[in-house]
Amino acid sequence: MKKYAVRGSAPYTRGVFGAALLTAAMAGLAAAAAGTGAGAPPSAAAADTPAARNVILLVGDGMGDSEITLARNYTVGAGGRLHMDRFPMTGTYTTYSVDKEGKPTYVTDSAASATAWATGRKTVNDRLSKTPGSDRAVPTILELAQRGGFATGSVTTAALTDATPAALAAHVTDRSCQGPADMALCPADTRGEGGPGSIAEQTVARRVDVLLGGGRERFEQTITEGPERGATVLHRARQCGYQVITEAEGLDAVRPGRPVLGLFAAEALPVEWTGKPAAPAGTAPQRCVPADPGRGPRIPSLEAQTRKAIELLEAGARQKGQGKGFFLQVEGASIDKQNHDADPCGQIGETVAFDRAVKAAREYAVRHPDTLVITTADHGHSSQIVPLAARPAGLSATLITDEGAVMKVSYATHAGEEGQEHSGVQVRVAAEGPHAHRVLGSGDQTELFTTLRLALGLR
Repeated sequence: MKKYAVRGSAPYTRGVFGAALLTAAMAGLAAAAAGTGAGAPPSAAAADTPAARNVILLVGDGMGDSEITLARNYTVGAGGRLHMDRFPMTGTYTTYSVDKEGKPTYVTDSAASATAWATGRKTVNDRLSKTPGSDRAVPTILELAQRGGFATGSVTTAALTDATPAALAAHVTDRSCQGPADMALCPADTRGEGGPGSIAEQTVARRVDVLLGGGRERFEQTITEGPERGATVLHRARQCGYQVITEAEGLDAVRPGRPVLGLFAAEALPVEWTGKPAAPAGTAPQRCVPADPGRGPRIPSLEAQTRKAIELLEAGARQKGQGKGFFLQVEGASIDKQNHDADPCGQIGETVAFDRAVKAAREYAVRHPDTLVITTADHGHSSQIVPLAARPAGLSATLITDEGAVMKVSYATHAGEEGQEHSGVQVRVAAEGPHAHRVLGSGDQTELFTTLRLALGLR
């Protein structure tokens, strides 16, 4: 058995010295990034960093390091770099949620993780922007941005009522309460009990400037309580001035001046790529098909939605006339959903689609350097790259990558062919632009709320 050096031995001392050099180098990098000079304290860096005019937050749902590596290996090669790999500032976030007593739950769901960066507070799994014990609503970064005069937007490949987008604009006890007909687990949130209603109702009432994604089915539900009883949520949206669009052509044609609600699918948007899912005995080596017959040209890509949202929000911010910019969240949701299904091709395709949205945001930031762009994930997931000779206990698939190599992917968080689960690992956060230095080092998702708030100059 190999013997490791103990404290005080020469190898251990060299390791400490190397770590000290690395720490010093990182401190200098942080200071330089903040524009304050080497050795400047964090307080000086914060004071000297101007606020961002715009903030674009891009969230890859379930996009842990394994998921990023899988997409990188398959598309640009092991030695290549995705757009999300090119940010100058990189750190990590822990992702745990809590129970009602405040003890850690080591594997979060998307609702609790989105609540963490939307509000700066931990909560229980399945809850959205409410406290873990008292179930009290907590203001979100989008709500604060609206109050501060910023234009606001949310783009997703999931339903707009799904957990990650919902955390910005709604406060419910359980994430399942997406439409008026779905309120069984949220009795205190119903309109009849004096609550704000379902996620769809709250999202419309919030009057977010740009909402693009799926979830049309939830907005077509009929409101059963309150002054709008008998009308659908979609009808209520039109009454609130929303331009409602349902296909890519409508997205291209929409103009600023009124809020936009894009509903491009009944539920989540169809995925970009297809292929054979992982199986108990593995699969024969396969190439993914970068197309989905169920998608069609009527559904805009995440990149197209991101570019249009930026265009609309930039114009909307000017029209507000308050000298402020915009806050936009973009979610690549089905990286997670395809992981749950143990579908590596679907997962890679969604990661690639998300990476193109990252490219769109970064290109805008090059032209508008007062824009902070951040990319991160809400939690890790189940896919693992394993040796070709491995015989995984769960499901596996073998892929032939674009560089002609063979890669085996394993999914084993559930036995047999049951749906796969999240993992409790830390995730990457990367940024560029004003206040990007705040993501350096190791932190927690709740700190992202503070970064967003300070970057926008919000109290």
